[in-house]
Amino acid sequence: MKSLQFKLMTVSVGMFFIFSLSTMLQAQTAGAWNIPAKYKTLKNPVAVSKESVADGKDLYSKHCKSCHGTKGLGDGPKAATLDASCSDFSTKKFQAQTDGEIFFQISEGKGKMPAFKKNVPEDNGRWAVVNYIRTQAVK
Repeated sequence: MKSLQFKLMTVSVGMFFIFSLSTMLQAQTAGAWNIPAKYKTLKNPVAVSKESVADGKDLYSKHCKSCHGTKGLGDGPKAATLDASCSDFSTKKFQAQTDGEIFFQISEGKGKMPAFKKNVPEDNGRWAVVNYIRTQAVK
């Protein structure tokens, strides 16, 4: 009987440890972005034009809208099912970022947000999404 109690206690402590570690790792990935300095000053090489905004809208609709919503408010249909919040592009904090910072976030992802450099391998495509977010998503 004592052996069974010891095993149950050991399993309980192990499960608690795993849960605590998982929660700690999740909290680390949910915090502020660690954006390399070179991206903070990186300029968007894709000029804002009807074409680049339209290209960005197409890619945004395919890859971003389900979480970030039609207007980029973080209210897409998948947002409610995630255990992380989706960025609201209309906030002053988000809009204060440089285009390079936004490009890095789109490209690399973090936590529940995938790295879109895999789904959108052309840099110009991801830059077009930046143009769309800046000019249309929050309008």
